[in-house]
Amino acid sequence: MSDPLREPTFLILAALAPQPLHGYALIGEVGALSGGRLSLRPGTLYGALDRLAAEGLLEADREEMVDGRLRRYYRLTDAGAATLEKEVQRLQHNADA
Repeated sequence: MSDPLREPTFLILAALAPQPLHGYALIGEVGALSGGRLSLRPGTLYGALDRLAAEGLLEADREEMVDGRLRRYYRLTDAGAATLEKEVQRLQHNADA
């Protein structure tokens, strides 16, 4: 059995489930999903994104230039979607118990 996901990791993966997002949008979506309980700082987010990419759970989707700044979008990989689904099932099982 794999270890449960930490809440920030779970929320990052959940935020990316519907569509690719860039870093700033991810920060906002994680905040919204957590009801404002979790506020990711950029350094924390990008460290987590690097780690999750190294684990094969997400990957860069595309890049675009916005107001002279590069904006990188991230998306779940199949492994990331499977990991998220497994964690959702684990949490649901615990809630049902």
